[in-house]
Formats: sequence, C-alpha cells, structure tokens
Amino acid sequence: MKPDKIKKLIMMIIPAAVLVALSAYLLQGDVWTFWTWYLLALVLGVAAMPLTGRLFRRFDDKGWIFSKVTAIAITGFLTWFLVTVKILKFTAVTCVAVTVICTVLSILLYRKEQKDGFECIPFAHLDLVYAEELLFFAFFLMWTYFAGFHPAAYGTEKFMDYGFMEAMMRSKTLPATDLWYSEGKINYYYGGQYFAVFLTKLSGTKVELTYNLMRTFVAGLAFIMPFSLVHQMVKDRLGRNISGWKKKLPSVTGFLAGIAVSVAGNMHYVVYACVIPWIQKLKGEEVSSYWFPDATRYIGFNPDVADKTIHEFPCYSFVLGDLHAHVVDIMFVLLILALLYAWMKKVRTTKITLENTEKKEFWRRQLLMPQLLAAAALLGMFHWTNYWDFVIYYTVTCGVILIMNIIGQEGKVKWILAVTAAQAAEILILATLIILPFTMQFDSSNMVQGIALAQHHSLPHQLLVLWGLPTILTVLFIISLLVEKLKVAENRSLYRLLKSVTLPDLFAVVMGLCAIGLVLIPELVYVRDIYENGNARANTMFKLTYQAYIMFGMTMIYAIFRLLIIGKNKILKALAVIGLILFVWTCGYFGNSVHAWFGEVWKTSEYKGLNATAFLETDFSEDVGGIKWLKENVKDVEVVLEANGDSYSEYERVSAMTGLPTIMGWYVHEWLWRGDLADINAKIADVENIYTSTDEAHVKSLLEEYDISYIFVGSCERKKYGAQLNNDMLKSMGEVVYQDDEWQTYIVKVK
Repeated sequence: MKPDKIKKLIMMIIPAAVLVALSAYLLQGDVWTFWTWYLLALVLGVAAMPLTGRLFRRFDDKGWIFSKVTAIAITGFLTWFLVTVKILKFTAVTCVAVTVICTVLSILLYRKEQKDGFECIPFAHLDLVYAEELLFFAFFLMWTYFAGFHPAAYGTEKFMDYGFMEAMMRSKTLPATDLWYSEGKINYYYGGQYFAVFLTKLSGTKVELTYNLMRTFVAGLAFIMPFSLVHQMVKDRLGRNISGWKKKLPSVTGFLAGIAVSVAGNMHYVVYACVIPWIQKLKGEEVSSYWFPDATRYIGFNPDVADKTIHEFPCYSFVLGDLHAHVVDIMFVLLILALLYAWMKKVRTTKITLENTEKKEFWRRQLLMPQLLAAAALLGMFHWTNYWDFVIYYTVTCGVILIMNIIGQEGKVKWILAVTAAQAAEILILATLIILPFTMQFDSSNMVQGIALAQHHSLPHQLLVLWGLPTILTVLFIISLLVEKLKVAENRSLYRLLKSVTLPDLFAVVMGLCAIGLVLIPELVYVRDIYENGNARANTMFKLTYQAYIMFGMTMIYAIFRLLIIGKNKILKALAVIGLILFVWTCGYFGNSVHAWFGEVWKTSEYKGLNATAFLETDFSEDVGGIKWLKENVKDVEVVLEANGDSYSEYERVSAMTGLPTIMGWYVHEWLWRGDLADINAKIADVENIYTSTDEAHVKSLLEEYDISYIFVGSCERKKYGAQLNNDMLKSMGEVVYQDDEWQTYIVKVK
C-alpha cells in the first residue's frame, strides 16, 4: 500500500477510534448496551441494502442511513403482524428468527442483483457513508450521555411509556394486557413502544436501559436522516460538475438540516430568553426567568387565556425523555419523506406515458412503483405508531403524486387525474389492509369525537414568534422561484412551470407548503376529544405542528442555501444571511434546555447511568423492595392490585415498573382510551372496597371477579386510604409473600 493511502487510512481511523474510546469513557458500564444497539443497527442496515439500494438507487449513498430504519420497520412490523394474528408468540426467539429469515431473503435478492449487474452498496461514495456513520455515532452518543444525567422513567407521562414497554416485555401476545385496565388490552397507539421492545428482545438487552436508549437512538437518527436527505437535494441542485468550496456545500447544508430538525429550538427562545431579558437589564428592571418548556406552552399561556395549546418539537422531546408515539415515529416519517424524494427522482428520469407504453404496461408500471408501495406500507404502519402521521403524510404523499403526475403526464388533465386517483387509492387500500390486525381491535371513538370549527385563534405575534422564521424563509424562496421561472413566457402554464423547476427545489416547496398548511389548520378547525374545556385545540395543534417543524427544518435550511448560494438578488441574499443568523441563535435553546434538565453535563462524575428504574431507590424507597420482588418472581401476566390515582401522579408505580396489570390506573388516560366513565368510576370504587371493606365475602368476590393474584400495600395505598386501610383483612386473603418490616410494605398472594 502506498504511503499516501496509508496516511489517508490512518486519518480515517482516528476519528472512529476517538469516538469509540470517548463512548467507553463517558458511558462507563452502559457502553456495552450502547455498542450493542449501534452494531445491531449497522448490521440490520447492511442486511437491508439490497432492498434499500434499489429504493434509493439515485442517491449517492443509496439510502445507507435510511436502510437502518427500513430494516427495523420490516423486521419489526413482520414480527408484530405474525404475533398479532396468533401465528407466533412474542419472544426473543421469534424476533431473532424473523430477522434471520428476512436477512436470508435479502441475501438472495443481493445475489440476483449481482447477476443483473446492479450494485446496491455505494462503493463510489464510501467517504460519504463513513462520514454518515461517524455523525450518527456521535449524535447517538451525545444524547445517550445526556440521558444518563436524568434517566428516571418518572414524571410527565413516562410511567405510561415505560409501563407499555414492561407490559410487552412480559407478554407473549399482542396487544398486551392494558397495565391500567386489567380486563382489556392496550387501546392506544403502542407501535412506538413496541419497536423499542422489539429491538430490546432482538439485542438481548435490558428494558431498564433501552427505555432511554431508544429515545437517544431516535435522536441520533433525527439528525442523520435529514442530513442524508438534504445532502442529496443540494447535490442534485448543484449538479455533478462542482468544484472548489462548493463541493463542501452538500455536507454543510445537510449538517445544518440535521441540526434544524433535531437540535434547534424556535424563536421563542431568542425573544423570551435573550432579547426581552436584555432589554429588561438595560432598563434596570427585574430580569424574567426562562424555563425551556415555555417554548412549547406559549399560545394560551402567555397571555393566560382559555385556549391552552401545545406546540412541541424534537429537541424538547429528546431532552424531556418521554418515549411517546410521535417521538419514535420521527424516524419513520423521515423515511417516508426520503422515499417520496427518491420516487420523484425516479419519475423525473423515467417517462411513462400512453404514447410510449402499451395501456396494460402503462398501468402496471404506474401502480407497481417500489417507492410508493413502500410508502403505502409505512402509512399503514402509522395507524399503529401515531395515527395523526397517517393523515398528515397520506396528504403529503398525494400532493407529491399529483405534482409529479402533472409533469409526467405532460399537463393532460384526464390522465393526470386518472393516474393520481389510481395511485392514491392504491396506497390507501394497501395501507388499510396491512394494518387490519390493529384497526380491528382498536376503538378510537372516544379519542376522535368529530371535527369542529376553531372558536379560539392564536394572536398574530404568537404565530410570528413560533413560525415566522421558517415561514418567511420558505415564502421568500417560493416567491424568488416563481419570479425566476415566470420570466420565461412558456412557463406560464402549470405544467411548464412545474417542469421547469428542478427536483430538489420542487420537493422543498412541497415540504414548505405542507408545513405552512399544518400550522394554519388549527386556526381553522380542530379534532374534538375529551379535552374540550380550555384545551380544545391543544392536541390538534400539537400533532400537526410537530410534523410542520420537521418539514420546516429541512425546507428552511434548503431555502437559505438556495437564496444565498444560487440566488442572485442581493436583498434576498442579505435576508438569507439574517435568517441563517437567527437560525443559529435558536440553537441556543439546546444548551439552555440541556443545562436546565440534565445539569452540569461537563462533569462526567455526575453521570448516573441509563437505568430508568434507579429512581425507585430514592423516590419510592418504601416500595422498591416489593416492586423488585414482583419483577423477579412473577413471570406471567398476573393482576396485581394497587391503589389507583390521577394521571401524571406517583400512583401506578407498581404496574408501570413491572408491566403487571392492575384493575384501574391513571384516570384521565383510561377515560381517553376507554371513554366509559361509569365503568371507570365503578372500578375505582371496587379498588377502594377491597382495600377498606370489612365485609370479607364482598372482598373475596371482588378478588375473584377481577382475577387478582397479588395485593400490593405500600406508600400510595397508605397515603390514599389512611386509617381505613384494612391490613388484617387483606393479609387474610392469602399468603404474605413479601414484607418490609421497616416500611410496613407487604404483598399478599391471593389464595
């Protein structure tokens, strides 16, 4: 090997070696689980490249990063499907077996591709692949290290998220028994937590660690997937024959896009954490404090009105640590956006019209496009991971299809409408069919009670603070594009206008317009649910604007690149520079929130580890022994009675930490999932009767009715029932299998 090649190889190895060593130093004993997950994702991604390489054949990296998520989606969904239709049991063996079979099929596909002369591995762009792997590892490591400073699955809705995982870890069937409603199955979008459990079983790791690892894994992907997509868009816009400093632009813009989606905040931080305190300081006034959740609770809270809303974004989610449906789904929505761009590239380079194709072949090719079929599968999966994303991205998909058919069918209205309708119907039908095992068991009637006109509206300055920066940059980009294209007389028909726009420009416009639409919809209508009183628009605004933020992040960075580098108007260039400065300023939210939530992360001695249940030792010292006893000794799904309580409270700590179902859990959550308040209130009364009644026969009948195996008496039970707690009666119902004499906590195994 020549000296220059040896030097280059060494220079490539050094950053990887540094990152590996740094991970061992920072994560300490948790590093083995971290490495296991990283290597698992790497192996799965490589195994899926024969398929992913075809889907993204026109990407420089052939979808290398997207292959990780593609593999997880295929193996995880197939396992879930086979378990849900009762063909297989949900065990680690099943997860491994399905993954191995999928890998074998992928190898067979690879051999076929080799015979056909198709290369699915991006050998010509290994430098890009290597850079992507380094960046993914770095951001995955960064978020994992931060998580170790605040690992507790306690607070906000973490009991629900962690409890879902524990329930599925011990269940051999899906959906698992609802840990807070022992007479029913989980009736919610549990797909996100399922994928966390699937990867936990597949990797042989512990759920106590992977609760946090899953959210940091998604956070790493939330950086690198936008990087890859926008890198390709910029590369396509610049063309292949670029030289000098412009060769760095795809990587720089991709990096900024990854930051915009996963790390940046919004202008609320700039205005309320920086500008206003600075003005107050100049005036000699008391300086306002800033708490990072304020950026997500602004409309309805400042000023305080009866229109409380939610407008979260990924960085806030990654810091807070809830493993919600919309958080895990980030990696899947980024995959579908990339698939749509890959499909647009395919359509733009492949002319399929009736003039050059027989009718039967025409429809076969229109309806069997791999990217659209893959998108249909993902959209179907969204019913189960986060239903709102199905509605949002089905609309986005149909919009992309319509635009590309206007171009592909050369402006012929009849065929534009026919092909668009056929493809939209095909996607809807496929998406509906593949998810039937979930939808046939799922009751959403209480979660969606119709659509209503918005009675409240955001103040103009609030919309400007939250969405002004990306909206203004998007609008400036679109206007500049229209002015540029409409100067040419022949572009004044819609078909010619769209055809004249380069593909990355067109995709950025689609994402930008969709994002603007998602911001505006809650100002017009909202989905009615149980939160009508004072929070009517909250959930609608939350779910729609979360996706708007993701699409805005990529569009905004692309728009800055377009206006600043390719555009010629000096005013627009100046505005793009201002936009870039403001964007960089919003990234200060990351530092503010990390310090506020995780503390002094530069002190490695403060690292607590990833164990999501370690907080039990300090916060629930009275109960921790009993909870550990249940986890160690109860392997099946058996009902454990504990006191019920309000949502977001310390109640249900036993069911949440063990996954063992109880009669009734968090009140508002079960109200949302079940809708039957009479039934919920009756069960609450039954729980109280078991703990406090002096009627032995009645208590026994209730224990039998609910098939209760264990009765837990600890801190929450003593707090709720006080002197009414009938300890003697409870102990007479069976055998005391655990007792803590210091705290008076005990567990009774019912006869």
